[in-house]
Amino acid sequence: MRLHELEFIERLRELAGTRKRSEKQSSLKLLQGIGDDCAVARHSRTHDLLVTTDLFIEDIHFRRAWQSAGSVGHKLLTRGLSDIAAMGGTPRLAFLSLALPRTTNQRWVDSFLKGFLSLARQHNVTLAGGDTGSSPAGFMADIIVLGDVLKGQAVMRSGARAGDEIWVSGKLGSAAFALANLSAGKRVSSGRTSSNPYFFPQARVHVGEYLRSRRLASAMMDLSDGLSIDLLRLCKASGAGAVIDERAIPKPRLTPLQYALDGGDDFELLFTVPAKKSHLMPEAVEGIGLTRIGTITAATGLRIVRNGKESLLPMRGYQHF
Repeated sequence: MRLHELEFIERLRELAGTRKRSEKQSSLKLLQGIGDDCAVARHSRTHDLLVTTDLFIEDIHFRRAWQSAGSVGHKLLTRGLSDIAAMGGTPRLAFLSLALPRTTNQRWVDSFLKGFLSLARQHNVTLAGGDTGSSPAGFMADIIVLGDVLKGQAVMRSGARAGDEIWVSGKLGSAAFALANLSAGKRVSSGRTSSNPYFFPQARVHVGEYLRSRRLASAMMDLSDGLSIDLLRLCKASGAGAVIDERAIPKPRLTPLQYALDGGDDFELLFTVPAKKSHLMPEAVEGIGLTRIGTITAATGLRIVRNGKESLLPMRGYQHF
């Protein structure tokens, strides 16, 4: 039987377990391991450490024919920054490991690094180290981002409770719609001035910090693989279900709903808010709109309201295998 990515991660989590003995011998106490956007460890009297890592592989996560090297560097770092944002944290350090084909020219590498470092400066993130190697095929990279958050305040996926409202930041579906058009041979605006997140996505670090600092979000994660699959992940972690309203899902006017529901790479935030705090929610944070799209339920499973009727919401987001 074919093993899917969600099943693989759950199996890995079971096998890894929690080694209490090693935690006692270490100055770092693991608070959250496999199963969230970041690992969380206690490392000082005032702050917890956040650690995330992401692979970025040519022809899986990007294609050179479609994206500039600067776009690739920018998007790689965004993946790590977005995970830190999903915990309500602040990114601090990045570690970059690269495997390059021998045919890679210096101009492409310089442009890649320029895109990476430009975004790092925007978020006051320091590139602190990494590694390099050769690749027998395409470009491969691994990004590790370290951040921190006030002690005990990291926002986990597991905090949603029945009755909480479901919210998202920004608009959904643009990146997936752009990918579909590129796959169909259509032209898509890809310059740095493009607002399309497929090329230059923006991690919602300030939104995450705002929600965490005001204790508005009971659970949170980033939307990297699509609303339908990521909402399922959040609900599974919280032992709950969800109902969302099709009409409430924010998307650009010309983007079909299927891309807003099932498309990834927007890197917006998906979060839940206790109903009693709903009146405290702003319409936007630093110009990024916040939209309520549904409710967490005690019954497990995902449902969607279409034309006044409730039905099952299929999980069709992205999985690597």
